[in-house]
Amino acid sequence: MIKNKFENHSPILNLFSVSDKKIELGYTGEQISSDGGLLLLREVENQIGLIDRLSSCITDTRDQRYIDHTIKELITQRVFQIAAGYEDCNDSNDLRSDMILKACADRLPQTGNDLGSQPTMSRLENAVGPKDLIRMGRQLLDCFVASYSHQPGVIIIDCDDTNNNTYGQQELSLFNNYYHDHCYMPLHIYEGLSGKLITTILKPGRRNKQNNVASLLKKLVGHLRSQWPETMIIVRGDSHFASKDFMQWSATQYRTGYITGLSGNKKLHELARVTIDSAKREFKQYGKPVKRYHSFMYQAGSWETAQKVVVKVEVSAMGTNIRYIVTNLPGIRAKELYEKGYCARGAMELRIKEHKLYLKSDRSSCNSFYANQFRLFLHSIAYVLLHTMQKELFKGTEYANATFKTIQNKIIKTAAWVKEMKTKIKIEFPVSCITKEVQVKAFEMLSLLRT
Repeated sequence: MIKNKFENHSPILNLFSVSDKKIELGYTGEQISSDGGLLLLREVENQIGLIDRLSSCITDTRDQRYIDHTIKELITQRVFQIAAGYEDCNDSNDLRSDMILKACADRLPQTGNDLGSQPTMSRLENAVGPKDLIRMGRQLLDCFVASYSHQPGVIIIDCDDTNNNTYGQQELSLFNNYYHDHCYMPLHIYEGLSGKLITTILKPGRRNKQNNVASLLKKLVGHLRSQWPETMIIVRGDSHFASKDFMQWSATQYRTGYITGLSGNKKLHELARVTIDSAKREFKQYGKPVKRYHSFMYQAGSWETAQKVVVKVEVSAMGTNIRYIVTNLPGIRAKELYEKGYCARGAMELRIKEHKLYLKSDRSSCNSFYANQFRLFLHSIAYVLLHTMQKELFKGTEYANATFKTIQNKIIKTAAWVKEMKTKIKIEFPVSCITKEVQVKAFEMLSLLRT
């Protein structure tokens, strides 16, 4: 039952009774936030300074005399909303007075002005130009480099694309036959050993051409090589990342390798015939599933030189499954190269899932292609902050390998009472908070780093 009584436009509701006392519910707790865990994420941002870096990349053409919200405040607000599970600009209207969000954006929680509204956010998204985006991409890459305290011995550049379905008149949205829908195909690039995000690049709704892939990878590897001259850099991807241009280029580069899928053809099947026939005979004889590996040299018509190819043959009651990979990494057995080298890229799917499903990065609903790329970067900033918090602060806990959704539900979604006083801001979490121990240790660790 809802009474005909309103306080601050909030209805008063009568619920069930406890010991003959009725429960009266109203949405009037103005000093309570449901996202207290964002304070921990704000401490992480203070350490790495990613938002500050990317905010400085955007040229602010507004008349500074009439500005209520700086670029950094708006990006902070939007990124922290995304990290907390609020993926849409419209959420800004309801959250602009949230005192935890205001504190994270360096505004006083009670006396400070409210944060940006949805129209303000939309204007920001559409004000970002191509030069701003290029600078932001470089800063995202530099932040990845800065996340290492010293030059790593080896890094793996995992590349894959995914579909962001579109539902309006977005620029460069194309129909994709594989997904049977209009979409974008953003390219996600992560470091394969650590799961750190390197960059995300919005692409039209078709798979990248091999020459475009090669051009991008050359620039990426070249930048990383300038920072880490002795690091072994390995590029890993599925078959449409098997670019002859990149193969030729990597052959001239120091400590640069690749492991990519390779589409099968008649010539490859002929070269692998002995392995295929042997596996089939063994299954026919014993009736048990068979898996065989073999490596050989192969040169496609467009390749300048022969490359090492590994074939995996699986024969079972389900039939025969044949897969190929191509690489320039010598001295590694075929089975190890395929299972430990190539198949490990399966973790890439989980990282895209974190980015796309739990941070909702597929919300490409702006009309402008550049605005949608900017949106993708905002979601990528949220990924970097959450991933850093998870791997650095929650190491050794149950949250070290948890999904972002679990971290949102159990860490970020912590009720917080906020009171702005004369000399300090007092924030209280519930006594019964189930993640109290983990959060206290994380805050103490960050406090030591801050001093």
